[in-house]
Amino acid sequence: MGLYRKKPVVIEAGQWFKLGDHPEVRIPVWSHCNGCLCEVCGKPLDDIHGFVKGHRVCPGDWIIRSVKGELYACKSDIFEATYERVNSRN
Repeated sequence: MGLYRKKPVVIEAGQWFKLGDHPEVRIPVWSHCNGCLCEVCGKPLDDIHGFVKGHRVCPGDWIIRSVKGELYACKSDIFEATYERVNSRN
């Protein structure tokens, strides 16, 4: 067992708050649940959550495009502990 440091990589990410904030986040279908609360964030599931590649997106989550191009959601506290902003490559 040893200690390892995560390799520095640059990723593309944007914070998501509502439908329309990111083109890859889709509207969920909650046909079985009217007025249910999200077990992750505690907010209503109906119109303030989305899905990206099969993963639930809660308001405030970051949508990350990995170095291999996969999309996934990341909770804000984890994102802030893991990533820092870099200058754009203009």
